Amino acid sequence: MSARLLRFTTENYSPESRVHLWEGHNARALIPLDIRTLESAPMRSRQTNLHLPSIRMADVTGTSQIVERSEAFINDHPTGMIAVFFALEGEAFFFHRGGHLTLQPGQAVLYDADLPFTRGFSRGLREVVLTVPRGLVDTPPLPLVFDFTTGAHEQALIRLVRRTLENPQEITPTLERDVVSLLRLILRRGDDEAGILASAKDYIDRHLADQDLTPGRVAAAVGLSERQLSRHFAVEGASISRFVQGQRVELAQGVLRDPERQGLSVAEVAARCGFTSQSHFGRVFRERVGMTPLQWRKQ
Repeated sequence: MSARLLRFTTENYSPESRVHLWEGHNARALIPLDIRTLESAPMRSRQTNLHLPSIRMADVTGTSQIVERSEAFINDHPTGMIAVFFALEGEAFFFHRGGHLTLQPGQAVLYDADLPFTRGFSRGLREVVLTVPRGLVDTPPLPLVFDFTTGAHEQALIRLVRRTLENPQEITPTLERDVVSLLRLILRRGDDEAGILASAKDYIDRHLADQDLTPGRVAAAVGLSERQLSRHFAVEGASISRFVQGQRVELAQGVLRDPERQGLSVAEVAARCGFTSQSHFGRVFRERVGMTPLQWRKQ
């Protein structure tokens, strides 16, 4: 999958030109915006962007500012995009045709970028932004606000976007499909198989060290019965339990090779990776890797 990484900061430019250049970068790399500052101090903002064939992602940090897309501005600069703004730091207000709302860190708002809105950050901002072509998801007429610190689908989406921005060299062929599928699940638009699997796998990765992680618990986290989720995993030729085992073995391989954790015994590694006993860990590890944990560590 082709991907293009861009970085921009206002720090390298004269104070009087920063807002104009910041607008220019946003127009090219993310969403065209009419931007103004809220204080006399020079703007300080930076952005990392990742362009994929259909979707775009961005990590944005900046001082206090107001960003706007009025009806006239939208007519001149249409995008055809749905935008999701994930607030990481700083309180933000969001005005739209139907009223206004306030966003706190940990909340996200999904909105059609070609409907008028004004967003403001009185104390600066740190956020992640995702844009998706309008035709790929059905969107509500008013902004949808959701908490991305709770809920398996919501957590899976923000973790996927942030992980991709931090490690663009590890992009998978299914990335765009998984992002769109997770959005559809958040929007409650049906039982999307790719989204269910992405959400379940993310939940598993976040709880690998928990020895009480069961197929039933994973299924409950994504809102399905164990039988329903098992059918989704069966499409990939695996069971939930076998997938969990495989992820735990991969985690253990990394721990065993980590120079800073060479003092851990095999039993301690097993426990940290969610295995209930050293003997079970040894059997599963040898089955998956073809050697014992100690042989792997010494290799």
